[in-house]
Amino acid sequence: MLRSRSSLALFSIALIAIGLNLRPVLATIGPLLDEMQAQTGLSNTAASLLTTIPVVLMGVCGLLAARLRMWFGVSRGILIGLLAIAAACAARVWNPGSASLVMTAIVAGLGIALVQALLPVLIRQRYASKAGSAMGFYTTAIMGGALIAGVSAPNIAALSNWMVALSVWAVPAMAAVVLWLLLWPQEPISVPSTAQVSSSLLRLPRAWLLMVFFGLGTGAYALVLAWLPPYYTALGWTPAQAGSLLGVVTLSEVMVGLAVSAWIDRLHDRRIALYAAISSLLVALLLLITIPLAAAWPMAVLLGFGIGALFPLSLIVAMDHADSPQRAGEIVAFAQGGGYILAALFPFIAGIVRQQSDDLTDAWLFMALASLAMFAIARRFSPAECHLHPH
Repeated sequence: MLRSRSSLALFSIALIAIGLNLRPVLATIGPLLDEMQAQTGLSNTAASLLTTIPVVLMGVCGLLAARLRMWFGVSRGILIGLLAIAAACAARVWNPGSASLVMTAIVAGLGIALVQALLPVLIRQRYASKAGSAMGFYTTAIMGGALIAGVSAPNIAALSNWMVALSVWAVPAMAAVVLWLLLWPQEPISVPSTAQVSSSLLRLPRAWLLMVFFGLGTGAYALVLAWLPPYYTALGWTPAQAGSLLGVVTLSEVMVGLAVSAWIDRLHDRRIALYAAISSLLVALLLLITIPLAAAWPMAVLLGFGIGALFPLSLIVAMDHADSPQRAGEIVAFAQGGGYILAALFPFIAGIVRQQSDDLTDAWLFMALASLAMFAIARRFSPAECHLHPH
């Protein structure tokens, strides 16, 4: 029994260590982007790919989770993913050109996507009935990694340079590799419920609606992560100030994510929480468009509350449509897989907008309109309508 508890404690430490490494590759780009572009000639459109590519790969690997498990195995696949993240980060200190930055984004994106597709399998196996709480710690660690990276990147760059600020994240990634090698969990015996998306799901309009809703909410996260710091440095802020603003957004995401996990089961009608989250996001975007300097800090808090609540709520609503664990896994895999691919369009479109006009106001306006679309979709998620049926 003692050995079992010790093994679970070690796995929990590994879970947090891995989660911390899944967002720094993305979160360090925004606060350092101006300096990166000045020294490498990276265009705004190409810069958007540094966020867009990993998010697309998250979606693709989410849809291919069953095949990935068959090809690599769960434990080996996670190890390969962590090594890819570490290698991509390390490579950014040696060859920091624009082409290299895009290539390392591809390698890191594959690593992140591989880990995210496979790690929940082991979480369900190891924690059984407490898997939900473990997933909460795991997702909190992911957001915590983004918080640490976004705030510290400009400070590390000030002490050395932006290449070191990008590449230093190879160190915690390698630490997670060592921990994983020491742990090396046994392969799950049963096939996980989230491993496959059945073809019948593709024919259901409601499944596509859930995917679009998840994609729009996650699109706001990807857009803010990539372009909020450059937006404020263009307004005269220092990279450190812009990184701190992103840190406030991420800290607010962590806080509201934990609150949602603690309180959502008390709401039979999830639309109350959905409306509150979308309203917070919309008000933040309107402040960002109209008075970005005067309302920067309250805007950041509202932005974090909206984005941080929408992520778990989107998944909870998707699971509400299932009548069995197997069906829940299929729906979540489809909503996340396709949703991440949709979300990747947001930072890419913003990069094109900035390339053409040297201003991101239109990108925030586009996200505000997307928030209105989310209101319309959320209206469909009444408890009486939360079911999937073929047409």
